[in-house]
Amino acid sequence: MEKPQRMAQLYGYLVCLVAVITTLICVSTLVSAILDLGDPLHSGWTPPGSPSLASFDNYKADILKSTPKEGEAAKTYIADDQTLRAMYEAAKNDKIQSVQHESNRTIVIDAILLVICIVLFVTHWRWVRKLAKADIQ
Repeated sequence: MEKPQRMAQLYGYLVCLVAVITTLICVSTLVSAILDLGDPLHSGWTPPGSPSLASFDNYKADILKSTPKEGEAAKTYIADDQTLRAMYEAAKNDKIQSVQHESNRTIVIDAILLVICIVLFVTHWRWVRKLAKADIQ
């Protein structure tokens, strides 16, 4: 009868170990998501070649660099400052909303996982301790 109890203890300790590892991973992504919420414009990965959203002047310079030179295209449209500012504001708002949504999603998922890990750890730890006490007696 000693063998099944040892297997149960091993199972309980393994569940506790997995819960601790999952908790560590969740905490790191949770902290990252909270930091991203604090500064959404400078968070995450930006595709290469996309215009900078750090300021309107940077955005304008990147847009003007991407337009073809005079000899490359017969007719090129260069937007005026008012249109460029509207484009900049739209791109900036889109980036902020995307990062906020992704961060909030990550926070909710990680919070749920953390609660599940805590419940699993506490219940299995108590159960394994009871098995260990029964083993001693």
